[in-house]
Amino acid sequence: MKAAVPLCLLWLACAGCVRVHDEPAADAARPVHVNGTLRVATYNTSLYDDAASGLVRRLEAGDDRARRIAAVLQRVRPDIVLLNEFDHDSAHRAADLFQRDYLEQAQPGGGAPLRYPHRYLAPVNTGVPSGLDLDRSGAVGGVGRDHGNDAWGYGLHPGQYGMLVLSRHPIDAAAARTFQRLKWSAMPDAARPVDPDSGAPFHPDATWAQLRLSSKSHWDVPIRVPGGTLHLLASHPTPPVFDGPEDRNGARNADEIRLWREYISAGDQPWLCDDAGRCGGLEAGARFVIVGDLNNDPLDGDGRHEAIVDLLGHPRVLRQAPSRSEGAIGAAAKYAAEGIAHRDAAAHATGDFGDRVGTLRLDYVLPSTGLRLAGSGVYWPESTTPAGALVTASDHRLVWVDVAIEP
Repeated sequence: MKAAVPLCLLWLACAGCVRVHDEPAADAARPVHVNGTLRVATYNTSLYDDAASGLVRRLEAGDDRARRIAAVLQRVRPDIVLLNEFDHDSAHRAADLFQRDYLEQAQPGGGAPLRYPHRYLAPVNTGVPSGLDLDRSGAVGGVGRDHGNDAWGYGLHPGQYGMLVLSRHPIDAAAARTFQRLKWSAMPDAARPVDPDSGAPFHPDATWAQLRLSSKSHWDVPIRVPGGTLHLLASHPTPPVFDGPEDRNGARNADEIRLWREYISAGDQPWLCDDAGRCGGLEAGARFVIVGDLNNDPLDGDGRHEAIVDLLGHPRVLRQAPSRSEGAIGAAAKYAAEGIAHRDAAAHATGDFGDRVGTLRLDYVLPSTGLRLAGSGVYWPESTTPAGALVTASDHRLVWVDVAIEP
């Protein structure tokens, strides 16, 4: 389902169990970015497996995709990065292996070994059985896609498509907030899916009352950086596809994005309660960066585009030109020759999604006011360059910004 976008919105578009890994030693290879700024990035790594513990087994055996993902990170060298689609396991074995055997080892085509003394990861909703018939198939759970469709978030096993934050700077775990279990119905004026044939809600009232908003989770991860505290607001909303005419995934994607708009807005917001029972949004004046694969392009593809456009235009989000790359231009030109054209500027895309979709802008790093922007980019070299093969490890590309906290 595609939503019409008013011209004013188009103008804006253009402008739980938690474990924290901490080691106090500094990374001797840390680069000094321009004017002492921090490099913050998001990267959908596609490091997932359809089998439980499958990613762990691949990383233990040696995984080419993981090597190329690590090589990209070694080239860009972010200070703080959110990895989307990194399978979560209860022992955090995959995170340990990726750090030790991939990031801390020089990779072909990469740079010097890269060490992150601090990390944050927590459970997600994907693959966790709900015990409900969420897709209205007439049966609850099952195997394969049937299991995934009735999980709190689509996944073939708990933790599939998880999230991982890596940081050079200390993480304040005690102050971190997660919204894994926040009920969708708690959000005022929630976009409850409706069956267009009957006009009735798609989910029965008893089911709707239990549905979780976040398809993975929403995290507020405070990080102690030079100049103060930076709140990393991390998420990975569901793709607005793989549903039916009720557009339940399109509605959920829009409200998952809206959660961040509500979180950074003024007001008490007593409905906005985290998994520890603390309610309310982010305090006024706090500096933040919203990061993640938000699965919504401001102009193209499926989805309710006004959701991302409204987030880009929020008064607390720093105005900035979209990050760009030469590789995106080349990829879009190839698709245009095949008849796939988009309205947004080709250079702004952050991923290549194949012959039916082409390129889209889905991945975002959005600094707040109170931060100074020193640069940004999408790591997407032209396909003819030696580094061009590295980025094909994922259908998404790494997006980064360089920021500093204003005094």
